[in-house]
Amino acid sequence: VQLQAFGGGSVQAGGSLRLSCAASGSFFVINNMGWYRQGPGKQRDLVALITQGGRTNYYVDSVKGRFTISRDNAKDTVYLQMNSLKPEDTAVYYCNMHITSESGSALDYWGQGTEVTVSS
Repeated sequence: VQLQAFGGGSVQAGGSLRLSCAASGSFFVINNMGWYRQGPGKQRDLVALITQGGRTNYYVDSVKGRFTISRDNAKDTVYLQMNSLKPEDTAVYYCNMHITSESGSALDYWGQGTEVTVSS
């Protein structure tokens, strides 16, 4: 299983970006999907999470009202719409998926990271 993330870039404060991350390979089902970020000199932290059915989402307080996580199960893809971006959102963003294999085992998989830079 591989995750491929797209959509990072450089924007000015107040701008928007949309990240996407698609899973490929053989597996049974994708459970939770999420986005994490790691700023310069910081640890990797959870930004947003969406459950399998998409009914329950989690957002870290600092992005509530600005970021929206969504998923397309038919495309095995998770999205992160980021609006009203701030310089403090600057980080490398990583997608994460908890995937159950055809044998029944469940593992966490990570995308390669996509860089988001917000200038003031």
